[in-house]
Amino acid sequence: MNDSSEPAWRLEADDALDTRGLRCPEPLMLLRNRMRTLAPGTLLYVVATDPASVRDFEQYSRFLGHAIRAREEAAGEFRFLFCKGQR
Repeated sequence: MNDSSEPAWRLEADDALDTRGLRCPEPLMLLRNRMRTLAPGTLLYVVATDPASVRDFEQYSRFLGHAIRAREEAAGEFRFLFCKGQR
């Protein structure tokens, strides 16, 4: 995922997850599984193309206490920078 159109804050991430081309519920399931492997405080960059992912990711992070540090929509992609919470 070294696309020059990626946001500058992408460089802050410790890990990345590419869910482009996948439809609900797959992006959320992959995010959930990846978060389980990360230590608290880890920054995870996620890119998705399914618009339903925006709602799913926001609700998931709110429910489990993971912060969304940054987000943007560009060129049909939804990009997030998550910080894994303490739970």
